[in-house]
Amino acid sequence: MRIFKIFNKTEDYVREHLSHHPLWYSFFGGVVVVLFWRGVWDTADILRTKNHFLNWFFYGPNQVVFSTLLLLLMGLMVSTFVGEKIIISGLRHEKKVEDRTEEIVEEEVITLKHIRDEVRALKAEIAENKVGAAGKTEKTKK
Repeated sequence: MRIFKIFNKTEDYVREHLSHHPLWYSFFGGVVVVLFWRGVWDTADILRTKNHFLNWFFYGPNQVVFSTLLLLLMGLMVSTFVGEKIIISGLRHEKKVEDRTEEIVEEEVITLKHIRDEVRALKAEIAENKVGAAGKTEKTKK
């Protein structure tokens, strides 16, 4: 489990720094994704030569049918090819996150912090009222 914590912290660090350079982030990310799928493809080609069933299973048209059915079954078809954020932003008539300016994002962060502070103040006020109400109840019992 410790290795997962180390990997998670490393991932957070890398994402944080790469997010400041979206063009490089997307370029390197794209290259790595292509290399991953190239490895999957080569592995499928190697397995295809092993026996008749794998040859039939890894045949291109069969793979399109199987993978489409599995993606639909797992609920990943739309999110894989379109993306949930794009669909949601389209339904809300919003710009894509990539098209928003940094200024708008910063304004949203400030607004969210303000809302968080207000909620915390309300929680404290409610807790204070509960303590005050409990004290009054004890006095009335005496």
